[in-house]
Amino acid sequence: MRVAIAGDLHGVWSDADARLLDCLAPDAVLFVGDLSDGDRRLTKAITRLSVPVAVILGNHDRGRDRSGAVFQQQIDLLGDLHCAWRMRHWDTPCLGVVGCRPGTAGGGFHLSPAVEAVVGPLTMEQSADRIVEACRAVPDDWPLVLLAHCGPTGLGSEAGDPCGRDWKAPACDWGDGDLALAIDRLSCQRRPQLVVFGHMHHQLKAKQGQRRTFYRDRHGTVYLNAACVPRRGLDGDDRTLTHFSWVEFGHGQLNHVSHRWYLPDGSLAYSETLYQVGEGIPS
Repeated sequence: MRVAIAGDLHGVWSDADARLLDCLAPDAVLFVGDLSDGDRRLTKAITRLSVPVAVILGNHDRGRDRSGAVFQQQIDLLGDLHCAWRMRHWDTPCLGVVGCRPGTAGGGFHLSPAVEAVVGPLTMEQSADRIVEACRAVPDDWPLVLLAHCGPTGLGSEAGDPCGRDWKAPACDWGDGDLALAIDRLSCQRRPQLVVFGHMHHQLKAKQGQRRTFYRDRHGTVYLNAACVPRRGLDGDDRTLTHFSWVEFGHGQLNHVSHRWYLPDGSLAYSETLYQVGEGIPS
């Protein structure tokens, strides 16, 4: 199974992306949130894609509205595509995707007024319980993917770590505590093969360099930060490139993870392989 992952869009999405996906023909596309600042036109465009889609909304998707109205509009437009605290799945090939807490801005656990207006009061433990409960719906022989806007705590506290705070000193772990708690609780049942998220942009603030975007823990769970922002640009030859992260499953196991930059015709211009079965684990 071949899965494309769209990192934080921040409004960068057009018909060209839909055409590119038609060329690439992945089995599914995952969106890690921050689609826009509440632009309903972009959200509607995602619902019209010809490939199976799963979405988790991010903190920017509420726009500047604190009432929750814009956030709820986004959820309503997406319908079943938005998988917060529930499973979205495909039978052929088999894959179970469980969405985590929507609207998060990282930093442990915090509900913005807009998010709380939509989901109600919620503790970190309750959110973790919802994630774990949704994972129980995924058949044991299916790959399990957790789809989050921000990754979990525990992946490092340096600015360049997958969820490290880079915009303010001192650097610290800015991951989500409820997601980390859910993964820990799942360890005695089943571990997800992949946890994919965005929010923490690959390019660090203040010219600090590039973020580490891949981590594989001792249990074999892979953590992938897909937030290449901006996701579209020009290379040295003035060719337009579009970024997708890319993962592949075979025989129920994750066997490939990469960042890819494509030309408009679907040809692969550049690729950074992060994990490939049979080629060892990157440090």
